[in-house]
Formats: sequence, C-alpha cells, structure tokens
Amino acid sequence: MMQMKLTTAGIVAAALGLGACTDPATIGTPGSKTQKGAVLGGIIGAGVGAIANDSDRGLGAVTGALVGATAGGVIGNQLDAQERELRQTLANDGITIVNTGDRLILSFPNDLTFATDSAAVAPAVQGDLRRVADSLVRYPNSTIQVIGHTDSDGDAGYNQGLSERRANAVASQIQAGGVPYHRMRIIGRGEAQPVASNLTPEGKARNRRVEVVVIPQAA
Repeated sequence: MMQMKLTTAGIVAAALGLGACTDPATIGTPGSKTQKGAVLGGIIGAGVGAIANDSDRGLGAVTGALVGATAGGVIGNQLDAQERELRQTLANDGITIVNTGDRLILSFPNDLTFATDSAAVAPAVQGDLRRVADSLVRYPNSTIQVIGHTDSDGDAGYNQGLSERRANAVASQIQAGGVPYHRMRIIGRGEAQPVASNLTPEGKARNRRVEVVVIPQAA
C-alpha cells in the first residue's frame, strides 16, 4: 500500500501556493505582508497538523498547512489595511508604524508624548491616541500590548517605574477611546530594551518611547 510522504519543502510549497491565491490583488506582490503572513501561518499549521495526527502525519501536515496559511493570509490582510488607515489618519510624523507581518508596532516618542519626568500625556498626542483607539475598535480581533521604555539616564529602578506609569497613561487614553481594558497588556521595560545607543542624545531620544503593539488573532 502506497504511503504519502511529505517533506518540509513540500508542505511549505503548499502553504505558498495557498498564500499566493488568497487575495491576488494584494499578495501577488513579492514580499507583501499578507503573503508573508500566509506562509508563516502555513508553516506553523503544518507543524501542528503533523503532530496532531499520528495516524497520518502527511495528511495532518497538509491540512494544518492549508488552515494555517488561510488564517495567516487573513491576518496579513487585516494588518495591511489597518496600517494604511493609521498612516492616513495619524497627525504626528514622529509616530512610527512598523508592520512585521504578524503585528503592528506603533512607537510614540516620549519627547513628543510627555513632558520631562511626567506621565501625563501631552495634548498634542491625545488626538492621535484617539485615532488609534478608533482603529482598534474597528478591528476588534486583536490584543494590544502597551510597552513603556526609557533611556539609561538616572536610576534604573526609577526608570522602571516611570516606564510603567507612562505605559499606563497611554493605555488609559486608548481605553477612554472605547477599547476594552481586557484587550490590553501593560508592560514597563525601563531601560532594558534600547533600540539605539544610549551614548548619544539622538539614541537616548529614540529609546524614550511607548510602543503600542497590535497583535491580530485568528477569528
């Protein structure tokens, strides 16, 4: 009796094939976030399917790849659309948006968002946080991490507390815009996760930030 034998390459090829046809208008472009999401979902789904179906690992892997690729493509589509909308609506150029393919990372520089040594959100940014909240309300199938960061100046313990207070202040603005609190996880990282050198004023300015990370969930 012939047994089905599937290699990892074959499974990934199946995921790629499904990802390429999920939405020809958007994921036919090489390197698009939607296609990356479909491929990643397919690979993860293949692994889950292979493990979950001991009686026929090959069939389980293919099924998992197809389901995972479909879910990944849907998530990629959502992220692409949400990213476009946010770029069109946010008023401050200092707020950056990075689409990694499985999440959006919005970075609010502390020098724009807070006065020195303060955890009160500046009025100039409150409108943008309301726009972010509006977007999160329109895309309810996601969880949100609000993460505070500081530079390395001063006492590490104080910086940790300041990062937590600032993350809480941003989360409160988002909640006031209609986003349920249970969708958010509030984190303070203090000076532990710099994105630039703390040896220059420019690097320190980049490290002082609050990130709003939007992570879509499969429906």
